[in-house]
Amino acid sequence: MSFIEHTLEDWETLVKKQLKTENIYEILSKENLENIDVKPYYQNNSETKILPKVEESTHLVAEYQTGLEEQAFAFLLNKNVEGLEEKAIFINNPDLAEHILTEQTNRYFSLIDVFSDDKSAEINEHLAGELLSKAFERQICIDVSLHQNAGASIIQQLAFALAKSKELVEKFGSEILEKLVFRFAMGSNYFFEIAKIRAFKYLFNQLSKEFDKDLIPYIFAETSLRNKAKNDADNNLIRSTLELASAMIGGADAVFSNNYQLKNQTELSKEISFKQQIVLAYESIINVFEDATSGSYFVEDITQQFAEKSWQLFFEIEEKGGYLELLKSGEIQKMISEQAVKEQNWVEEGKIKIIGINLYPKLEKKKSVEELYNSNEIKIVRLAEMFE
Repeated sequence: MSFIEHTLEDWETLVKKQLKTENIYEILSKENLENIDVKPYYQNNSETKILPKVEESTHLVAEYQTGLEEQAFAFLLNKNVEGLEEKAIFINNPDLAEHILTEQTNRYFSLIDVFSDDKSAEINEHLAGELLSKAFERQICIDVSLHQNAGASIIQQLAFALAKSKELVEKFGSEILEKLVFRFAMGSNYFFEIAKIRAFKYLFNQLSKEFDKDLIPYIFAETSLRNKAKNDADNNLIRSTLELASAMIGGADAVFSNNYQLKNQTELSKEISFKQQIVLAYESIINVFEDATSGSYFVEDITQQFAEKSWQLFFEIEEKGGYLELLKSGEIQKMISEQAVKEQNWVEEGKIKIIGINLYPKLEKKKSVEELYNSNEIKIVRLAEMFE
């Protein structure tokens, strides 16, 4: 059997015929808040490469519960738990990180960010020093999950992660790059979120080369709070499952599912949140593949766009004095607020659809944009809060 090679013009003619219109770009192109060019169809014009991850298979991280020791091999801890053996421990509490006694059979990772998120714009050097003295595999976290949950764009999240890394290098030297965990929150724009993780692998590797290294970032990805609703737990569960899938496919080293029930959380809802990961990993095996979307024309194209736009924003931040300087001046807060308000307006107008909120809605608008957002503060704001 032989295949006929077709040109891009052949495909364009076919699409026009199928849609019965000459104006296929207007029909098939989709506007998005990231200003990413999404094309009706793609032709591969560039070489692709596998983007590796640090872990051989993605860690499925559970919030600790008694009785989960046999099912879970990685735990997120907010308080000390004794007796854990042969586990990956992700420490989520600064006080615990400072005082935990490590066991030889376990692996330890810090999820503690040492940056302030207000206009004091400081690195907590005492905390950083304590963390760097610990026998952890990765001692300091660059957390941009807060930025995503506050309404930052993907491009902003990636640029901020680079800019915060650069600040740490200036403070502690380039060896710090090998001691970082990057914490991302995953939204429900499935392919964009896959591309976000992939783009950061390109970006961090490029940053490391500026310091004569060739590093892979360690990525901890969790489900977003921004698109979740208090009164819609079932849809929250579906959204978070897609977010976990995009993180695994994108190549995250560890994934964690926040509780899909925002109110009246139970031990059962906590267990189900973890079992989302189990089903995805054990029944689809997507946690073991290394860069499953490599070579996908669409994903490769948007990955490259995200990488280029984020690198450009990173340079703009550096030219203005760096992340801490812009945080101190309030420009970081303003950037996030403007993006978040635009996204909230799109939700209110129905340009972004959230099932149960603005599509098949159950509630009426209860809060204004002005009540929800403050351009001087980086804080978590859920899109559904306007209607709750």
